[in-house]
Amino acid sequence: MNAILAVRNLEKTFGSVVAARDISLDVPPAQTIGIIGANGAGKTTFVNMITGHIKPSKGSIRFEDKDITGLPSRAITRLGISRSFQVAQIFPSLTVRENLCVAAAIARGKDSILACALQPLHSPATIAEAGGIIELFQIAGYRDVLASTLPQGARKLLDIAMAVSGWPRLLLLDEPTSGVSVEEKFAIMDVVMSALRSRKITILFVEHDMDIVARFADRVLAFYDGTVIADGTPAAALADPQVQAFISGTKRAAGSQGSATHA
Repeated sequence: MNAILAVRNLEKTFGSVVAARDISLDVPPAQTIGIIGANGAGKTTFVNMITGHIKPSKGSIRFEDKDITGLPSRAITRLGISRSFQVAQIFPSLTVRENLCVAAAIARGKDSILACALQPLHSPATIAEAGGIIELFQIAGYRDVLASTLPQGARKLLDIAMAVSGWPRLLLLDEPTSGVSVEEKFAIMDVVMSALRSRKITILFVEHDMDIVARFADRVLAFYDGTVIADGTPAAALADPQVQAFISGTKRAAGSQGSATHA
């Protein structure tokens, strides 16, 4: 099967600092990939290059066999790549439904930000799309609630739901369980993954919680010092000696018990 995303020899330098080096990988359609690594390992730099927020210094990025290397983020979004952020990017003074109407109108915008802002926010098509996403992400109970008053779990669901407006084929999630309570994290991820997989969206998610990675990823990319040091199933990647030594902190003497769950 052809890769939906193909990265070759990707590198990013900031002066003398190498933030990403020699990254090459293929991502097949509908795969869910967990991205792990300590702070400063290159995870965010990698995501920012894919989504057009920074330009690579070297290498190439192809999405659905189109060269997107160095394209601006708006152009990449229009091609079918979207993302959410660690801190929810929502409009706090609007209701959940209004947030999703705005996101739907922007997703349909073809040109400038001004043109997007002039899209009708309450057209039948926009309202129908917002309603469908509300149901899919199981936030109907918050439909008319101001976003500023939402509990953290619902804020996360709204943020990701907004990123899905326009139905991208590739979605990058930045720490989807950050700020969510231990009691909520698995339930939130169950909703998110069920919604995205029902639409066959390819998912790359950055996560520090190894329990979340082990449960929800089909594949794990482990970053260290700007490069990928392990790429495989969760079981294989999390058992890799370099991952245990540099990321998960679970490397221990043979036969000893116990492990850490957070990087």
